[in-house]
Amino acid sequence: MSGTAAASPTGASVPPAPGKAGDAHDGVGPRRLEAHLRARRDAGRKLLVPYLTGGLGDWVEVMRALAAAGADAIEVGIPFSDPVMDGPVIQEASARSLAQGTTPRSVLAGIAGSQVEVPIAVMTYYNIVARAGTKRTAAEMAASGVAAAILPDLPLEESGPWCAEADESGVETVLLAAPTTPDARLVRLCARSRGFLYAVGLLGVTGERTSLAASSKAIARRCKEVTDLPVLVGVGISNAEQAREICEVADGVVIGSALVRRLLEGAGPEGAGAFIGELREALDQS
Repeated sequence: MSGTAAASPTGASVPPAPGKAGDAHDGVGPRRLEAHLRARRDAGRKLLVPYLTGGLGDWVEVMRALAAAGADAIEVGIPFSDPVMDGPVIQEASARSLAQGTTPRSVLAGIAGSQVEVPIAVMTYYNIVARAGTKRTAAEMAASGVAAAILPDLPLEESGPWCAEADESGVETVLLAAPTTPDARLVRLCARSRGFLYAVGLLGVTGERTSLAASSKAIARRCKEVTDLPVLVGVGISNAEQAREICEVADGVVIGSALVRRLLEGAGPEGAGAFIGELREALDQS
């Protein structure tokens, strides 16, 4: 990326907006997730990224089932005691996982041994990163085979130290764009995001909704106008019909609460794979 980074009010560096954001990046690392998703998107495939909570039940077997059912990548949540972005379903999953003794290192160890053949992104909160240190966290993620990280409570303007270590380790930082994000800031988010751009479909916490929010298509359109990164919409996407509808605009979807609810209800790997298989079939027919 060319140009000089601008300083944020906090002193962190924010990259400039180079024309249409996301056209090319010259960061360090293999960029496995982004390359993988771009190739599949450019081949005409709609992208499907399911989320599950690390450490919950037989979660590693669930990961394998999701990959076999047609997931293009998998997002694994490292549970945290105060998950501010998450609604009741994922909060419950996090609480159960923590009660079973799950730690960040145990989740990374599970990913390392999973032998899943699609890229893995981890999602967690910045408190966990800050406590362990940015350099150590990025290095441990990379050593575990993690391709990308999503830190929803880390603002763009304060992301410089983390992004520098993540780039150095080859871990892509996926940033989130909300429906209320101003246009100028959206361009900067797209310029800094790696892997894909996570378009948040609605205001509020994660959870299932009975219908697709109008804001989902609006934010997807806005993102697609300013970046060539894969644009995936998450939060409020609950079933195959909604996934197919949002993919009229977006490149793909992130499915979280609808899957995690099924896991909490005892669906297990077979049930999780069947649900994601339904979504895959619907997207392939769109």
